[in-house]
Amino acid sequence: MILYEVFRLYPPVVMLTRTVYKDTKLGEVYLPAGVQVSLPTILLHHDIVIWGDDAKDFKPERFSQGVSRATERQVCIRLIWLGSPGVHQTELCNDGSKNSLAMILGQCFSFELSPSYAHAPFDVITLQPQMGLT
Repeated sequence: MILYEVFRLYPPVVMLTRTVYKDTKLGEVYLPAGVQVSLPTILLHHDIVIWGDDAKDFKPERFSQGVSRATERQVCIRLIWLGSPGVHQTELCNDGSKNSLAMILGQCFSFELSPSYAHAPFDVITLQPQMGLT
């Protein structure tokens, strides 16, 4: 549950882009072949319509009934391990695991941030801490 919530709040891949290979009609929207469609996963993972008023809060218990019941209306989470096997998953999962472990240990121990730490995640291809993760 904790890893699900960490990856929901800080998805390693913040945008998925796909190319339409043949003319497609999606509801009322016409998508001609060759158009690129982008899915902003970070926006979906923080949407209060999907996740509720506490969408921006860290609440791992929202996954206590499983991923499919975590949202108020629909399944809308893109976890990295559900993605393409070509994605370098080990490093991303290790970073998420470090964050999760720190949150768990933080309930029993006291931690202080380094005076030089600045929380500044940035998007290159994946969402990463701008100042590193140690």
